Amino acid sequence: MFSPELDAALLGVLGLLVGSFLNVVIYRLPKILERQWSTECAELAGKEPDEAEPFDLVRPRSRCRQCGHVIRWYENIPVLSYLALRGKCSSCGTPIGIRYPLVELATAGLFAFCGWKWGFTWTGGAWCGFAAALVALAMIDWDTTLLPDDITLPLVWAGLIASALRWTGLPLQQAVWGAVAGYVSLWLVYQGFKLITGKEGMGYGDFKLFAALGAWFGWQALVPMILMASVIGAIIGIAMKFADNLREGGAIPFGPFLAGAGLTALLFGPSSILQAIGL
Repeated sequence: MFSPELDAALLGVLGLLVGSFLNVVIYRLPKILERQWSTECAELAGKEPDEAEPFDLVRPRSRCRQCGHVIRWYENIPVLSYLALRGKCSSCGTPIGIRYPLVELATAGLFAFCGWKWGFTWTGGAWCGFAAALVALAMIDWDTTLLPDDITLPLVWAGLIASALRWTGLPLQQAVWGAVAGYVSLWLVYQGFKLITGKEGMGYGDFKLFAALGAWFGWQALVPMILMASVIGAIIGIAMKFADNLREGGAIPFGPFLAGAGLTALLFGPSSILQAIGL
């Protein structure tokens, strides 16, 4: 639409705003799901669900978790407010996690890349949405070992629709088989691991996320992406074990590494992953 540089700048600014919203999604969506599950369990047990104040992605307004200070609009400007507040709550001085501006900057960088490569087009917008979904999924899974269907399933359908509309340059047939192969391949690994060890090595959310990557990149890209995710996941897992940083139960979520492989494929192409890991 404009020059590549201007497209990148404009989408980068949009990415900052989207990144700020993703921070809300990352924190609130798991809690929203927990409330829904608690309500459903109470109803199945024939009990009245506990009454609670409305809690969704909009209500209540964001506030400090320590003192309850409601964050004003000028304290919620992506990155700039964090710097102005010196990373602390303006009311009680409690440190604000550095992850908030990092998520905003990462999303802005990914959006800027999409703007530079595809411009203000449907293709650019589709890949921006893909990137935002992976950022959210990676952080939610790292925090909670949960990959919500609310994001993974729309991401699968979005990949198929984008392919059908020729926004991704991937033939629809390859997108469909990519989704099928992504889901089935990890499902078979899961079943094999469970049969041998009696344990569950991963969750169904991983199957759906891998299906989404197949829908966006095609079945040919699945092998390099799963190799990259496995190698990096193993390295980080071993490092965390030696550093005694593993969470209770020793589980390491696989979703962040799948998401990282998907973002690497977006930035450099699936074939570059094989070169990066020496294959």
